[in-house]
Amino acid sequence: MNYFGVGMRYNDVVELDHWLRRRIRMCYWKQWRRARRRIGELIKLGSARYQAILTGLSRKSYWHLAKTLSTNMGLSKAFLEQQGLVSIRTLWIQTHYPAKAR
Repeated sequence: MNYFGVGMRYNDVVELDHWLRRRIRMCYWKQWRRARRRIGELIKLGSARYQAILTGLSRKSYWHLAKTLSTNMGLSKAFLEQQGLVSIRTLWIQTHYPAKAR
């Protein structure tokens, strides 16, 4: 982050952070494979039952389904941070506005 973060603008970092989270959601969606498992996992993670069923039975692409309401509710930002995902936006802010400068 120190090398590439200096040359990046804030808006680019936020966009990259959003893209990365969506890509990880897509990987989870691919990993679950079957509709029954997808629905069960989304419900277990806190998504609304009806929305989870609609999303789980959908035949749209992985990338499209990674942006749906139920996927974003189930695989939320807090869940991904709990799994170990570090926010690029937070790292960028720490690099450009360190606590020593305040």
